[in-house]
Amino acid sequence: MSALIIPYDQLSPEALQGVVEEFVTRDGTDYGEVEVPLETKIAQVMAQIKFGKAVIVFDQETDSTTILRSDDPLVKALG
Repeated sequence: MSALIIPYDQLSPEALQGVVEEFVTRDGTDYGEVEVPLETKIAQVMAQIKFGKAVIVFDQETDSTTILRSDDPLVKALG
């Protein structure tokens, strides 16, 4: 995997919103038994990114982004 960590503050607010929204609406993103509103999911992920608990990762091979926990082994390997 050829990946880069993208600092969230280098994205426009619209781009950041789009990356986070795409991530939280992805199939397989599970928030448990209780349905959580989209706005809440977005706010939670944004907070994790801004507090350094999650990072945006861009995969150059697939031309796609994902959001990973800061303590994820892949993030540590990139860092």
